[in-house]
Order: sequence, then C-alpha cells, then structure tokens
Amino acid sequence: MSDSNSSQPLYAAREPVFPRRVSGPFRNLKWFILAVTLGIYYLTPWIRWDRGPSLPDQAVLLDMANRRFYFFWIEIWPHEFYFVAGLLIMAGLGLFLFTSALGRVWCGYACPQTVWTDLFLLVERWVEGDRNAQLRLHRQKKLDFRKARLRLTKWTLWLLIGLATGGAWVFYFADAPTLARDLVTGNAHPIAYSTMAILTFTTFFFGGFAREQICIYACPWPRIQAAMMDEDTLVVGYREWRGEPRKHSPAVKAGAEQGDCVDCMACVNVCPVGIDIRDGQQLECITCALCIDACDDVMARIGKPRGLIDYMALSDEARERAGQPPRSVWKHILRPRTIMYTALWSLFGIALVFALFIRSDIEVTVAPVRNPTFVTLSDGSIRDTYDVRLRNKHGEERPFQLSIAGDPALELSLEGRDGGIVPVPADTALLQRVYVVAPKGSAPAVSGRTDLRIWVEDLASGERAYKDTTFNGKGD
Repeated sequence: MSDSNSSQPLYAAREPVFPRRVSGPFRNLKWFILAVTLGIYYLTPWIRWDRGPSLPDQAVLLDMANRRFYFFWIEIWPHEFYFVAGLLIMAGLGLFLFTSALGRVWCGYACPQTVWTDLFLLVERWVEGDRNAQLRLHRQKKLDFRKARLRLTKWTLWLLIGLATGGAWVFYFADAPTLARDLVTGNAHPIAYSTMAILTFTTFFFGGFAREQICIYACPWPRIQAAMMDEDTLVVGYREWRGEPRKHSPAVKAGAEQGDCVDCMACVNVCPVGIDIRDGQQLECITCALCIDACDDVMARIGKPRGLIDYMALSDEARERAGQPPRSVWKHILRPRTIMYTALWSLFGIALVFALFIRSDIEVTVAPVRNPTFVTLSDGSIRDTYDVRLRNKHGEERPFQLSIAGDPALELSLEGRDGGIVPVPADTALLQRVYVVAPKGSAPAVSGRTDLRIWVEDLASGERAYKDTTFNGKGD
C-alpha cells in the first residue's frame, strides 16, 4: 500500500451544506407537504372529540395510565393491539410501494428529518440570508457582534422549534390543555419535562447541525432501499447523453459540440445533501427533486428543453440515447412489483376495517380458579370458581346479565351480588368472581369434566357474548 493511501483518514470532517433557495413545482410540493405534516403534528392534540361524560374528549390520545388508544371515534384496548400491528405493517408496505415506484420519495418529501431540516433551513435563510451570505458568515473567522447576534438569534429560534416539537409530542399522552397548564406552572410529571428536554435537544441537533449526516450515516433506509428498486423505478437522474460534454470540459475546448449542460452548478448548489447528481445515482440522494427545479429554470433561461435532470428509469436509457421517447410514467409505476405491494397493502387495510366493524362492544374472558380445582360444600355439592372479566366499551354504564349453558343441574351465583346482573361502568373492564355449583350426586359433580358455556348479555342493547370453559367435578 502506498503512503498516500495509508495516510488517508477513515472519516472526513463534515463540510456544512448551505443549499441555495430554489422555486419550482417540486419545491412548492415540498412546502405544501411541510405545512400539512407540521400542522397535523402540532395541532392534532388540541382537537376535541365528545365521547361522553366519563371519557376523555381529546380526539387523538395515547392514554397510558388507562391503557387505551383513542383516535376520534375509534378506541383501541390493550388486547386489540393487532390493530396497531396491522397499521405498522401497512406503513411498511406503503414505504415499499413508494420506494419501488419512485425511489426515496419518502425521504425527500415526508420523512420527519427532511421536514424539520427544511423548517430549520427556512429559519436560517430568514436570519442569515441566502446561500452566499451564509457562506460568507461561515468563512468569517472573527466572531464579531454581528456574527454572534445572527448565530444566537438563529439558535434561539431553533430551540423554540425544538421545544414546540417536544411539547407537542407529550400532549399526545395526556389531556393537552391540562398538561400545558401543568407544564407552565411546574406541576407536570418529571417524565413530561425530561421527554420534552430530550426531544428539544435531538430536534435542535438533528435539524440544525447533523442534517444530511443523519440521512447518510444514521438512517439504515439508503442501504435497504435497493432491495425494493429495479431498472423500472423512477429516480432523479441526469441525462448524460444530452448534457455532455459540458461547457468547460476538455472535449469542448478541443472543438467538440457542447451538450446542454452549461456547468452552472445550480443543481449542486440547491442540493440539501451536497452531492452532484451528474455523477450518477448515489446513496446520499434523497430524491427531493430540487435539482430538477434548478436545472429546469436554467434550461428555460438559455432556451433549452427541460428535463436535463428529471425523474427517469434506467430501462429507458437505451431508448433515449437512440432518440426515442421514454415509456409512459404509468408503465413504470404499474408493474408486477408495485401491483403486488398495492394488493398486499389493500388486503391488510380491508382486513383491519372489517375487524374494526365486526368487533363487539361487550367482551368476556373466563379464567377458572385452579387452586383448588373444586370445593366440596357441606351438603356434598361441588363448587367451581371462575374469574370473569367483563368489558364494557360503551360510553355509559351498562347492566350485564350472566348465565350458563350446559348441564341443567349446574347453578350460577355471583360473589357479592344478588342475582346474575352486574353493572359495569362505562369504558371499563370489570373483574367478577363467579361460582358454579353442581348438586350432590348430579352428573357434573361425579364426572371429571363437563363442558360449560358462560353467557353475558347487555340488557340495554340485547347484545350477547360467551366464553366456553369446563366444570371440574370429583371424577369418581
């Protein structure tokens, strides 16, 4: 190994990226997505939803204390976590679908790292000026009053954004107006303050200083995405056969005809990760398409057709080099891989919606008490004990009537209650101890095991639910 190679560092220090402001359809789309996603994140905890007098009126709430997840009219209980698992699977399949069709389009438009970095860049330009002004300030070695004032102003605004981000996050776990008042008065739980502090710091650091380093080094998705992509995936690319040779290349200086690329560096100057798309597809590219806006603007000014940098598929390269038009966008998007992802995504969605609409508002679980398995009473009858959990998902108290089906000799009684009716409070799971008795000499008393079904009926609505179990006798 040569000395020059052995002396190269394993890690190069980060060169700050100061992307230039650009306008165009893709930049406008990114502004729209930024406004929508940040609006949803910051405002959702403050939306009210009337569920009745005994239930929280926050539209979206992760109630960890009571183990509930509320989403507008939907309430998810702990034993219904499969709904959350299904949504996570759908999110993964959706990510696979978009990556297969359009590359890292999620990273370029809707990833939280991208959205908050765009917001921090907006603040940075507002305080320090556009790219040239930021570069002059960065290269200025002397820390004078102006540089200190601009940096402190920028960092203060970044910290406020980070604080708002952490504050919005904790509002999803408690009633937002109440928690906001407790936070201001110092009465909130220490976990709320510590969570806000951690999220404030991470937002401040990731969006303000780490930026593209998170996308390049910390995020695993750039290394996974290749498994979902093929030659028909539409990605941001440079039409080298049209743009080369460039204005200042040796070929042009030797008399060759110049390509459409004028080597203005506009595509590089607007890139938020600081790469040159003309060097081909790179791991760092997040497919934000800002280089397309910048290049199209230059092409319009010099009278050249747009699309020197564009969304394109590798499978169209040979056609375009031969002067033929590329295939339709829909032919690239609608192909077996994307159709398969769409079908799987739809199947999971339909299954979740079906499960949501068929689930009952009352549920019952039965756990036989095994220590002891049965008790012989003074009159010779056999008694089994069961812990029955009754779930009332309604917004008001409901009377539940318990009964049994099986051998007619069996009798049911409830601990602490006369008759078989149990009032279950609204949105509550109530544990009720139930006794089932078989008279002396009856078939259930002398046999080993007898099938038993415990029924629960909501007397207000007539809805019923049951659970099968067994009655244990002496086994004589």
